[in-house]
Amino acid sequence: MVKGMMTPELEIEYNSALSVALEAGYEILNSGGSAVEAVERSVVLLEDSPLFNAGKGSVFTAEGSHEMDASIMDGLSLNAGAVTLITGIKNPISLARDVMEKSDFVFLAGKGALQFAETLNYKIEDERYFYDEFRHQQWLDIKDSTDFQLDHSTKKDSKFGTVGAVACDMKGNLAAATSTGGMTNKRFGRVGDSPIIGSGTYANNHTCAVSCTGNGEFFIRAVAAYDVACLIEYGGLSLEQASQKVIYERMIRINGEGGLIAVDAKGHIAMPFNSEGMYRASKTSEGEEIIAIYK
Repeated sequence: MVKGMMTPELEIEYNSALSVALEAGYEILNSGGSAVEAVERSVVLLEDSPLFNAGKGSVFTAEGSHEMDASIMDGLSLNAGAVTLITGIKNPISLARDVMEKSDFVFLAGKGALQFAETLNYKIEDERYFYDEFRHQQWLDIKDSTDFQLDHSTKKDSKFGTVGAVACDMKGNLAAATSTGGMTNKRFGRVGDSPIIGSGTYANNHTCAVSCTGNGEFFIRAVAAYDVACLIEYGGLSLEQASQKVIYERMIRINGEGGLIAVDAKGHIAMPFNSEGMYRASKTSEGEEIIAIYK
């Protein structure tokens, strides 16, 4: 994100949305709830906001539709659930959790994922629910071309962002969740890193929980989320050292732009990014809170 492209009014809106999601997840943890419950709840609230590129605020594909991705992982059991290329689902992260807990699978796509949703009586939202005038204009600007666009638009009222959450609960269990609407004008059923376990999302109680955002192709090539965990498990690095190495060294080496949020079982938090800004918020068990956009 470019600092000059944000209005003061929008900045207040984003900070407010981050605060609401942060407090909702924190309240679950503070009352003894699980990390999985907390990350799902925080991401649901971000999906419900039109400010972010997930759920209600998802961008338009080349066909003028919405194709959403999401994934979630439980660091205690290493169980995970993911969905990709789904339409009409208000909260893709909840469907991903149901894949994790109510199926024998990890990753469901497209029509099959929607058939699974039907067995659980999910409501299929009308396309009007996902319509957003700014997102539509963003698409019209490059419609009928081979161009595609991340959320790093040069327009002053730009909306950004894949959304994600990580958490450590009172039992030391970890979880991570990520949700996105993908790229504006994307074609050919393109899938980014967000629903891919190990690339955009990963959680393991023995190492850390990670959720990534940025140019998905590069995070897939780097297997970024799992790379952080590997550097901790096999390299002996701390959470901060491992996260920084991935974002500031390994991603930059392959021209990958973006960042991640991570937490370990001791409650250490890392939120590095190599772009100008990244929406982020965190809160410790002592109540120390951070809500920020730029460096």
